[in-house]
Amino acid sequence: MGIFRGIKGGIAALALCGSAIPALAGGSVKDGGAEEPKRDLQLSANFSVTSDYVFRGFSQSKERPAVQGGVDATYKWLYAGIWASHIDFGPADAPAEVDFYAGIKPVLGPITFDIGVIYYTYPNAFDPGAELDYVEIKVGASGSPWKDATVGLTGFYSPEYTGKTGEVFTIEGTFSQAFAAIRGVTPTWSSTLGYQSGDTLAYQAVFGNGDDDYLYWNSGLTLGFGDNFSLDFRYWDTDVKNNNAANGFADGFCAAKLFGCDERFVATAKVTY
Repeated sequence: MGIFRGIKGGIAALALCGSAIPALAGGSVKDGGAEEPKRDLQLSANFSVTSDYVFRGFSQSKERPAVQGGVDATYKWLYAGIWASHIDFGPADAPAEVDFYAGIKPVLGPITFDIGVIYYTYPNAFDPGAELDYVEIKVGASGSPWKDATVGLTGFYSPEYTGKTGEVFTIEGTFSQAFAAIRGVTPTWSSTLGYQSGDTLAYQAVFGNGDDDYLYWNSGLTLGFGDNFSLDFRYWDTDVKNNNAANGFADGFCAAKLFGCDERFVATAKVTY
């Protein structure tokens, strides 16, 4: 899922810590469930257009459309890749997010593990005194409890989160269920429930609106057209409080377009090849 996501008044965010918010790559090999590759070495690419780039409940594109894409390489249970997206961080002036990642996805019986590292970068960002770039370590496991269903749990740890907001822990639970194809279109329902926690005052001001943790979730339907094209329709929300209008957030902490964290529907078209 960077820049001060929770700060809605851009300028107020920079005044507080001089930083901006991050966003997690969506649709790359580091985010999806692992499958054993059909060949030893595989290369793939993805390109998508989304109505709003949302990372862990916060808009990264000021509730505007974003163009995204990446390239992945896998060799047996090893993977590495790069992914990028257009973003809009207001006064932080970061035009894009570029993520680099690598890891392993070994399979032990019915469980697929995912152990990796992600480096989030924001080229040309205006972030004096509060570096936006940061690193996360991830450890996850997933399995299929019944036919065409996948359940997963992944933990993320950053020793110095975006904007120098200290140690941050994130945990995500995921579920997906694919259904039989209808006239060549394969529907899949999927949901995510996430929890993030940080213990510094800077983190509380930027992400939790005074709290040191928050919940985020999404649920939606993906329609797969063959092996290369999909449409995704998803609902996002958080439990971050929407008060604090007196501190410069005229519409409330979550309601503004810049780093908005209130409920929203997002549509995404994606091509893989």
